[in-house]
Amino acid sequence: MKLINFVPTGTKIRFLAIRKVAILASLFLCIGSGVLFLTKGLNYGIDFRGGILLEVRTADTANLANIRSKLNTLGLGEVELQRFGNDTDVLIRIEAQPGGEKGQNAAVSKVKNTLDSSVKYRRTEFVGPKVSGELIEAGVTAVILALIAMLMYIWFRFEWQFGVGAVAALGHDVIMTIGVFSLLGLEFNLSTVAAILTIAGYSINDTVVVYDRVRENLRKYKVRPLEDVLNMSLNDTLSRTLLTSVTTLIALLILYFYGGEVIKGFSFAMIWGVLVGTYSSIYVATPLLVHMNLRASAVALPDKDDNAAEMP
Repeated sequence: MKLINFVPTGTKIRFLAIRKVAILASLFLCIGSGVLFLTKGLNYGIDFRGGILLEVRTADTANLANIRSKLNTLGLGEVELQRFGNDTDVLIRIEAQPGGEKGQNAAVSKVKNTLDSSVKYRRTEFVGPKVSGELIEAGVTAVILALIAMLMYIWFRFEWQFGVGAVAALGHDVIMTIGVFSLLGLEFNLSTVAAILTIAGYSINDTVVVYDRVRENLRKYKVRPLEDVLNMSLNDTLSRTLLTSVTTLIALLILYFYGGEVIKGFSFAMIWGVLVGTYSSIYVATPLLVHMNLRASAVALPDKDDNAAEMP
């Protein structure tokens, strides 16, 4: 039986021929993302801005579309619905209302008067600015700790040049994701933070695959120019990179279009993360090894035969 190759084998694409242009473009976009974050800021969701949290239980399976349409007529601003636990359990988030405690209580009364009388209210809470500030701090801390842990792992697993390159690519992906959310005004909430951490894991996995092949080829082709070895390694892993990215994107696109409003932001962040993570593995993490002067001797293993293997 003949196997079908979706990606041609033996490709010889010279990825690093445009490495300087790619790095400058990435640097420009990262600076632009930083400027957007500092000037325009992010469209923080209720998790970070504070608001009203209602946990309700319906008599039958909850119709989220019907509930959402009713609540949107109340003029309470942003309203989020999320099903959890049983099909009858719904979590309602409403943005903070003006007027302090009276304003929040008035909003809750409007909700109760609008929804069916059969709905049971199991929990009513107000998320204040202090709690939302703590959530922002916790989210930032989680991302920073993840980056540090990955740096330490790559440094231990490979050499310091690989660790720096991997964290630079991760930082690139995170900054670019924050930039696109700021540019498009998309809601930034806890699910987006979860998406960023997932993007970091996806990106580092892709980078490690490339780095592992780089190290293998450096040990095998000790006297070849570093740029040639890196191009060879990227071509060797190209099929795996593209197939993994495409299959992941197919699943994420289905989630984005058919998964509902609750996970739309998460799905978009993941789609963007897969695209930018694949790019950074090829044009950020790998080219930086050239600029950090990586040498084959840094990854060499004790070898009884000192003759370097060479390509015909």
